[in-house]
Amino acid sequence: MSLIKQPITGMKDILPREMEIRDYVMDVVKDTYKSFGFVSIDTPCMEHIENLLSKQGGDNEKLIFKILKRGEKLHVAEAISEEDIVDGGLRYDLTLPLARYYSNHQNELPSPFKALQMGYVWRADRPQKGRFRQFMQCDIDIIGDGSNIAEISLIVATSSLLSRLGFKDFTVRVNDRRILKAMAAYSGFSEDKMDEIFIILDKMDKIGIDGVKEELIANGFESEKVEKYIELFSNLKPDAEGLEQCKEILADYIDTDIIDKLLQIFAMVGGTRDTSFALTFDPTLVRGMGYYTGTIFEIGMEGYSGSVAGGGRYDEMIGKFTGNSAPAIGFSIGFERIIMILMENGFKIPSSKEKKIYLTEKNISNAKLAEILAFTKVERANGRIVQITPMKKNKKFQKEQLEAEGYTEIIEIYNDEQ
Repeated sequence: MSLIKQPITGMKDILPREMEIRDYVMDVVKDTYKSFGFVSIDTPCMEHIENLLSKQGGDNEKLIFKILKRGEKLHVAEAISEEDIVDGGLRYDLTLPLARYYSNHQNELPSPFKALQMGYVWRADRPQKGRFRQFMQCDIDIIGDGSNIAEISLIVATSSLLSRLGFKDFTVRVNDRRILKAMAAYSGFSEDKMDEIFIILDKMDKIGIDGVKEELIANGFESEKVEKYIELFSNLKPDAEGLEQCKEILADYIDTDIIDKLLQIFAMVGGTRDTSFALTFDPTLVRGMGYYTGTIFEIGMEGYSGSVAGGGRYDEMIGKFTGNSAPAIGFSIGFERIIMILMENGFKIPSSKEKKIYLTEKNISNAKLAEILAFTKVERANGRIVQITPMKKNKKFQKEQLEAEGYTEIIEIYNDEQ
């Protein structure tokens, strides 16, 4: 039986051109975020199964790649339940591992702690365009800062990153989970039904406001309450004015300081941002993760469905590990989606380094090869990208390929000349 040359479904091989772009984007990510004071960390790809199944990850907990116990601890024949054979799983995001990491090392870390984490995560999802079972995530998080400065820093840092990568006309959408709950309470819905309501509301961008209305009624919610709920979304402005409307309408259902803090975020980010992106208030923004407790945000781009970045506050997660709560907030960019967009748009990496190549004839002499090797050593020391490769019979096609790879100087080397 022959071996299988295709990768596992939902995972992919990365060709050199894409890898070059990925490396470039990772360098820009690190450089940009470090300029905002974030420091790099890393966590294991495996986590305790108890952590992964702690009802923090929403639907992602249904998509965990579970890992069997190892060695003498594994007795499949004697297993009665999954707990008997499973004790770990591949991480489905970077937030839960960060919370465990911080809880384990908080006495060794500064406060507030500003973490930058890049790494692969795994979800047993149905593969589709731009969605894989193994994919890179890139997160920035601030733990220990409950002020609006944390939100402002994350929004400004992430929008600055996207601007550096050449993206324009993107939209940063902001909401607060507490506003979502207040709107549902105002409409007459009980708290125990809110998660079900928010799951339907989260489909707004796919089925529209009429679709949300129809689905709420189809799921047994009273039409009078649904009408009142839908009317709220129809009338709110997508800016600071909409927040002022919420402050007036929802005064009996929410601490208005929460809305005042969002207004401050709008004022501060609006005063510092450039014209490459818009900042909007989106009362329909839900975010599916179960750990969000306050401010939430997403970034969308014109012409592309879904979001390219998202995050929010998860102030209760650290306390589940330590027993003591700590304010925490994070923003994650959709690394794979950004790479896909760059490649579809024919992105070319800006490079200040000259790329040079020597094409040597088939029977190049040792003396001539040694001479070229000496030249390339000096050129690399001066910061150039230089390589030596044999000359092919079809030189024209070979040169076209090399030019497409960014080589600006192609030198043919023969025994009798340089």
